[in-house]
Amino acid sequence: MGLYTDHRKVTHTPDGYELLTHESGHLEYDFGWHQGPYWSKYLAEMRDNARFMGIKCPKCERVFNPPRAVCGKCFVEMNEWVELSDEGELQGFTIVRFPYIDPNTGELMKVPYTAIWVTLDGSDVRMMHFSNETDEKDIEVGMRVRAVWADEPRPTSIHACQYFETIK
Repeated sequence: MGLYTDHRKVTHTPDGYELLTHESGHLEYDFGWHQGPYWSKYLAEMRDNARFMGIKCPKCERVFNPPRAVCGKCFVEMNEWVELSDEGELQGFTIVRFPYIDPNTGELMKVPYTAIWVTLDGSDVRMMHFSNETDEKDIEVGMRVRAVWADEPRPTSIHACQYFETIK
């Protein structure tokens, strides 16, 4: 954990999930930050069970992925977790061909890669992730996509889902 010392008194969420810490990678200045109860549960479910979990607003019933503590429409706390499909609809994409430094590793990003916005079945909001498709002739908004999970042991990050592939 670098030079940082964990002084938390609480180490688990109310429903038993470990509060996770994200490490900065191999940069010159190591640092870590706590993911909090919502992201800890979200990432642990991806890592341990290869599934996406959303959180549902008790008032408007919108389901958010990734989760957040308060509904942005109703301003009420959300505590009802729901399992989401690992398939959804592609909402947008961009193919990146210009390399830059990956803040997680300090290395140049491998290009090309495709950043996508996808709304999973069962969710009302889109999430950002990656696609394995890098040719704009083979990808379009509205296509169906499916999560491809990383091999075990999966990382404790959004990369537990390695990428999304198109469903043809």
